[in-house]
Amino acid sequence: MPTSASGSAPRSASATGSCVFCGIVADGSADLVLDEEDVVAFLDVRPVFKGHTLVLPRAHVDTLLDLPGDLRDPYLEAVQRVARAMETGLGAKGSFVAVNNRVSQSVPHLHTHVVPRTKGDGLRGFFWPRHRYADEDEARAYAAKVRAAL
Repeated sequence: MPTSASGSAPRSASATGSCVFCGIVADGSADLVLDEEDVVAFLDVRPVFKGHTLVLPRAHVDTLLDLPGDLRDPYLEAVQRVARAMETGLGAKGSFVAVNNRVSQSVPHLHTHVVPRTKGDGLRGFFWPRHRYADEDEARAYAAKVRAAL
């Protein structure tokens, strides 16, 4: 079972063997892009574009909300390096970086999609419809709710 740099046990009970990503981390069965003590990255088997990479903590963590502080910097730094590699290694003009938490999260193990992008590649912004606020008062009310929860 994978452990963090501090040698602690996996961060969630769902790492008990049923996690697809924990299995990939354990057996190295993916096309690895990055293999470090706390973080791994490998090609997505169903890429949006060639080079589409998944970055994940080696230890099982369900969502970004569960990511412990000691893994935050190594994880985000790895995502940055992979995004940069899309440009320097693949010649992409940028990247699309995305994390799903629970809703639309295909595997319940935190992972960040890093997708190489070029102008005119056919990918149009976000993949869902936009919903406008009725007016400035409604927008302010939503901002206040989030602010209060912080």
